[in-house]
Amino acid sequence: MEIAKEHQEKGAAKFRFGVFEADPQSGELRKSGMRIRIQAQPFRVLIFLLERAGQIVSREEIQQQFWAANTMVDMERSLATAIHKIRECLGDTVGNPRFIETLARSGYRFIAPVHLIVPAIPDRPATVELNPSPPSHTELQPLPAPAKPAGISYPIGSVRFWSGIALLGALAVIGAYLAEHRAEARLAIPPHVAQVTFSNRVSPGDLFFESFPGTATDGSRIYFTQIENGRPVLAEVLIANGQTGILPLPEELATPSVDGISPDGFQLLLRNHLATSPEQALWIASTIGGAARRIPGILAHAATWMPDGQHILYATGNDLYIARDNGTESRKLITLPGRAFWMRWSPDGSKLRLTLVNDETHISALWELSADGSDAHMLLGNWNRMPAECCGSWTSDGKYYVFQSTEQGESNIWAIPGQRSLFEDSAKPVPITNGPLDYQAPITARDGHRIFFIGLDPKSELLQFEARSHSFVPYSSSLRNVRRVEFSRDGKWIAWIRQSDSSLWRSRSDGSAVLQLTARPMQVFRVQWSPDDRQLVLMARSTGQPWKMYMADAENGHLQPVLNEDHSEADPNWSPDGKSLVFGRSPERMAEPSQPKAIYMVDLATKQVTKLPGSDGLFSPRWSANGRYIAALSIDQTRLMLYDVAAKTWRQLAQQNIDDPTWSHDDNTLFFHDFAKAGQPIYKVTLTTGKVEQVTDMGDLHLANVVDYRFAGLAPGDIPLVNAIISAADLYSADLPH
Repeated sequence: MEIAKEHQEKGAAKFRFGVFEADPQSGELRKSGMRIRIQAQPFRVLIFLLERAGQIVSREEIQQQFWAANTMVDMERSLATAIHKIRECLGDTVGNPRFIETLARSGYRFIAPVHLIVPAIPDRPATVELNPSPPSHTELQPLPAPAKPAGISYPIGSVRFWSGIALLGALAVIGAYLAEHRAEARLAIPPHVAQVTFSNRVSPGDLFFESFPGTATDGSRIYFTQIENGRPVLAEVLIANGQTGILPLPEELATPSVDGISPDGFQLLLRNHLATSPEQALWIASTIGGAARRIPGILAHAATWMPDGQHILYATGNDLYIARDNGTESRKLITLPGRAFWMRWSPDGSKLRLTLVNDETHISALWELSADGSDAHMLLGNWNRMPAECCGSWTSDGKYYVFQSTEQGESNIWAIPGQRSLFEDSAKPVPITNGPLDYQAPITARDGHRIFFIGLDPKSELLQFEARSHSFVPYSSSLRNVRRVEFSRDGKWIAWIRQSDSSLWRSRSDGSAVLQLTARPMQVFRVQWSPDDRQLVLMARSTGQPWKMYMADAENGHLQPVLNEDHSEADPNWSPDGKSLVFGRSPERMAEPSQPKAIYMVDLATKQVTKLPGSDGLFSPRWSANGRYIAALSIDQTRLMLYDVAAKTWRQLAQQNIDDPTWSHDDNTLFFHDFAKAGQPIYKVTLTTGKVEQVTDMGDLHLANVVDYRFAGLAPGDIPLVNAIISAADLYSADLPH
């Protein structure tokens, strides 16, 4: 039944959504029973949206309802102000909405589940018969009354009797409260953290690309992804002694990621976590040896076993499906408002909790739903001002739920009781770790309260390739913690993105005049100097916002967005005259899976955007400095395409796994990185001949402590730079209190 109609029929009903309750009769909004101050007009708009929960309500509908046509006010501004005040009261945000969703050019929609609360009608008092008639059938003889214990007794109807009952009830409540807070007090003492592996090679994943770290345990071993020679492999470690081994897998599963383990502990669910497609094939591998098998007909970005051990739950796009472990009998369970990862069942199989990544903002949050797909809702909505929670697991007895939370760039493990508190609508999370490492991806033991998680100590160094010795050497002592480097056209300035927090910096090429241009919560992914070296164009985002193009003044860091679009914008590159930019859209692993991909140009004076002819299905454009060519990648990153600006034609330049194409300084060659091949080679392809040559690979990193690397750009003289990961991560454990 439509909520508005049901509300009319039930009259005095209140609305409940999450921990909030709205009473149209009294005009009160309450949170967990506590009244929240809200002005009359925003409250009326809230009720209007609640009555139409799940429906798109246009701005015109709301304006006609609450602002008369002849009202001398700016109705657009008044409505925006009302919505803003509602969001303030609910702790809601535009970028990561839990209650009110803004739909560009359409209106608003209340997206949280809404329930009507109807006041209970008192039951009719029972009639007491003063002179009952004798029974007409067999009369039961009363049993002998038990002997009364010695002491004082009170009639049931007496004041002292009911006072005693009330006292017992109060003592029971106080006892429950104290027991609950004793449990919280035990959790408040951080448990001892012990190291399980010592290789520094556990793969922590990369949340920039929706590559969540995956681990699983069968009770005696932990299965995880390990980095060997720059390539992920499936590894296992004995919990008792830390002995580690590598599990063989077929070539088709070249970059394995662990999604889950069967209830009996004998079968792993695996995917290719570095595959260029957002959806990958699922595989089942035995933990006791034997060939791995692919599940036919299923492509997914996340999966887990169902509690029966015969079916799997998998995520494709924004949908969850259930199928048999041979791929048959697939059926849809639910469509979610984002992409689901790290799906975990409660011990009794009644609830599913998962990590949901917002399509537009790419922010992760914890969600819960019932086993039948109903009652899907966000967890811990008002807990973290900038939600960044993921990767949770229940202990085997359901007493705790542990998860990862990131705040101000630091990641730690937290725990909440598996059941709600008697005294609060939801239990408060308690920290399990508090540095000094970044802790991620907690899983739980098969029994007891032991948890296992990844501890990451991110360190990196900028290295340059030395062709004469065919090896990598440090580039500069002042540039170590660097993910990407860009040089100005005249070579006098350097801009770099810092690895640890994605902030942007610039300095002179000799290391002087250092200036930080951006800081948290802004994250920078790509940067390029303008032709006159006075500005930089960035691909960046603030927390909870999509990737956008920004202009940054090289002197003072003043930031200004290039466009005011609803969609993400990626990989901006300057035209030779500095009057326009070419850009693309974010790949599906970074945001907006439904957004069509193509290459666009924007005139910086008029802000007019035009699509490059024939560029559908391409992204990651790079404009040559001479202006003659634009390079771009196919969306699956297997083809390097070249656009002739004058002829307006495309041709294929290379076909293999390709990432981060970078022009040489003479514009005759493109360098690129093959991230999926063993050794992660860096290649170059010449425009005139189309010949592809390998320049270097990880074999030239003659440093024992380097576990991985990323192509970081070209130094003057077309010298390849790489960001070498010095130490990755290990597995750790902790015991929660019983």
